[in-house]
Amino acid sequence: MQEKPYFCPNCRSNRVKFSVITSYAQSFQKDALSGSITEFKDPNAIAESEPTIQCLICHFTGNELRFIKQAEREPRMNTPTTPLY
Repeated sequence: MQEKPYFCPNCRSNRVKFSVITSYAQSFQKDALSGSITEFKDPNAIAESEPTIQCLICHFTGNELRFIKQAEREPRMNTPTTPLY
């Protein structure tokens, strides 16, 4: 994952709450007659060229580049705030 800001291209309100979705493959063997599982192997992560990101507000899912490009199109400006006490 890249160290760049995200912005959801769907709801256009979320810049902070996301999850990364990963895929795993797990081998197993079944008994041919009963259908019961006889052996499980450890899960292996499936390598992906680009991470899949999900917005935790609207649940939109897309590749990482869509979220990065949306943040570049609509950058967040850092405005100083002065409290009035």
